[in-house]
Amino acid sequence: MNATPATDLVIHRFGTPGAPVAVLLHGLTEAGTTWPDLVARWGDRWELLGVDLRGHGESPRFTAGELTHAPEVMHADAVHVLDLQASPVVLMGHSLGGLVALWAALDRPDAVRALVLEDPAQPVAGRVPYPEFVRSNEEFLDEMTDPARRVAKVAAMHLETRWSEAEIDAWAACKPLVDRNYVREGLYFDDSEWESHFAALAVPTLVVVPPTSPMAPDMRRVRNPSVRKVVVPRSGHCVRRDQPDRFFGAVEEFLGGVPV
Repeated sequence: MNATPATDLVIHRFGTPGAPVAVLLHGLTEAGTTWPDLVARWGDRWELLGVDLRGHGESPRFTAGELTHAPEVMHADAVHVLDLQASPVVLMGHSLGGLVALWAALDRPDAVRALVLEDPAQPVAGRVPYPEFVRSNEEFLDEMTDPARRVAKVAAMHLETRWSEAEIDAWAACKPLVDRNYVREGLYFDDSEWESHFAALAVPTLVVVPPTSPMAPDMRRVRNPSVRKVVVPRSGHCVRRDQPDRFFGAVEEFLGGVPV
C-alpha cells in the first residue's frame, strides 16, 4: 500500500495495479484506510483506491472559507478523483461517503461503471450543523483521542461487535485525525432531495442497508430499474463489518452482472 495525493487529497492504494479500479469513500470520522477486510478479499482482483475525504485521515483540513460550503467542497473533491481515472470505476461509499459518492455519480455517470452504497447518509436541507449531532460526535472523538478511554472503547468493540480485529483497529486508528472544525462548523448537507436522486441515477447501483435504516431510500418512490436495494439481516449501520459474508456476497453478485 502507498499513499499519494490526488489534487490535494490523499488516496491510499491497495490491491493489484492495472486491475479494474474501485474507488472507496469512507464514512464520517473514518479514513481511506478503514477497508481492511475488503482489501483482503478483493486485493488480488482489484486496484483499490481508499480516499481520505477532506478533513479526515491525512488529507488537508478545511479552510475557514471552505467550511461555509463544506458539502460542495466534498462533492467537487469526489468528482475530481473520478476525473483523474483512466476508465470508468466501481464507486463505493459508506454513510457520508455514500452520499458524496451518490452526488459524484449523478455528475459523472460516464466515469462510474457501478455504484455501491452502504447505508448512505440521507441529506437534509439547511446550512447549519445540528447541535445535538455535533455534540455527540465531539463526545465520541474526545473518547477516542483520550488514551485510556480509547483502550476501553476498543476492548468493548471486540466484545460487543462481530467486527474483525483488523476492522476495529483501522476504525480506531483514524479517529484522532478528524478535523474538529469540520465537525463543529461544516457537518451539514444542505440537500432536500433523496429518492429523486436515486430516480435520476444513470449507472447500475446497489444500495445495501440494515433491516432498520431511517436513511434508506423508499424504493417505491425511486422506480429506477438501474437501482437495486438489498437488506442484510442482523446488521447495523456498518453493514460490511457486521455481516461481511452477506455484504460481500451481495456486492459480488451485483458486480458480476455489470459489464466491464
